[in-house]
Amino acid sequence: MPARVRLARTTAALGTAVALSVTAPAAHAETTTPRRLTGTLADGATWIADVPAEWNGTLLLFSHGFGPTVAQDAPSDAARSELLAEGYALAGSSYDPKGSMWALESAERDQFATLGAVKAEIGTPRRTYSVGQSMGGLVNARIARDGAGRVDGALGLCGLVAGGTDLDNYQLDAEYAIALLLLPAEDLKLVNPDSAAEASATADRLTAAVTAAQASAQGRARVALAAAFLNLPTWAPGRDRPADDDWAGQEEQQYAWLAQGLLSFIEGGRYAVEQSVGGNNSWNRGVDYGRLLARSVHAPQVRALYRAAGLDLHADLKALTRGADITADPAAVSTAQRTSSAGQGLAVPLLDVHTTADNLVPVEQEERFADRVRASGDGALLRQAYVERQGHCAFTAAETVAALHAVEHRVTTGRWGDAATPAALQQAALGLGLDGAAYVPYRPGELTVGR
Repeated sequence: MPARVRLARTTAALGTAVALSVTAPAAHAETTTPRRLTGTLADGATWIADVPAEWNGTLLLFSHGFGPTVAQDAPSDAARSELLAEGYALAGSSYDPKGSMWALESAERDQFATLGAVKAEIGTPRRTYSVGQSMGGLVNARIARDGAGRVDGALGLCGLVAGGTDLDNYQLDAEYAIALLLLPAEDLKLVNPDSAAEASATADRLTAAVTAAQASAQGRARVALAAAFLNLPTWAPGRDRPADDDWAGQEEQQYAWLAQGLLSFIEGGRYAVEQSVGGNNSWNRGVDYGRLLARSVHAPQVRALYRAAGLDLHADLKALTRGADITADPAAVSTAQRTSSAGQGLAVPLLDVHTTADNLVPVEQEERFADRVRASGDGALLRQAYVERQGHCAFTAAETVAALHAVEHRVTTGRWGDAATPAALQQAALGLGLDGAAYVPYRPGELTVGR
């Protein structure tokens, strides 16, 4: 099976698990079919646009997530139906299809080119908003930084806003812990895979080690340690959320995430990122794993499970620190900084929305992103909101549309006011009469990353 197809199927399988936690809405009945426009950009990227018969003058430029480079113009079918029914025009590009699925080298450029192509077809919109999901949330953050005069505001959904290097670094920390503590006799190649097949084989070996470890108290403690480095939530789909001090229950649900094939997705993603940036952009040389764990919100759980298993946590952390010798390719780090990072500043208002238990893009990424935005002096332009649900991008249509309306309020009035507060978003989402909402007050912890 070709690598791209295999990874797309992995993505689809994980997406299925997410979808189970969201009730499908009853779509609005549209009186006329929207007009579908298509085109091809100079680099070969394709774009699509859907324009309703009664266009309200607002265009939404949608940036899709990691996966096959196919043009998309909405985060979900349900959201598309509601947005078109409300009169929004939708557009989005595939990004350059000739390279990696981590298409960050071309994504922002292709999105702005799509905006120009659509304007040539339908005229200049009264307002234009950027919307991005997952990896597209990183694209969206870059557009919010660079889009003055081209977009008026932005909405990020489950965005990978900490950037590609932070992503690869904390994933490396977790996989390194699994390899060293659960497969000490093996020399696994954790970075620079020569092929998608080699990356897949590494993931299979790591997953098998986690599965075997789950059979013993000592193994489960070490799985929890790796999960802490991965920033993995303790609440899995289809489960009741474990109590704050139910350490064993929390680990069991982290294991449930890992057993779904999460490491296969991570390794496939690493291969795509390294293709895009030209080498390995992650490292662990110089990382103190004791200090790293101390910063994790999961540290109390890990300590408790190690005590219960009779294991020496200090010894394991020392072994990890002593053995950390992976270095990055400086050119790849530089390319990733140029193409795959965000948070340096904002030119337009941005509302980011995240689920509280996201297995693929941990909610802690939002805290790291907010720190960078505040450091740039643009904190007043940023708001963040949280949905109490398990899964990646597991939003209802009502939650998505209500968040967009909050961005519109900010652009129209020049003030956020209460529009992006949990209570206001929840009331607005429920008032749509669609598929429910679960906005809650929440503040994520610090992203655990060894850099």
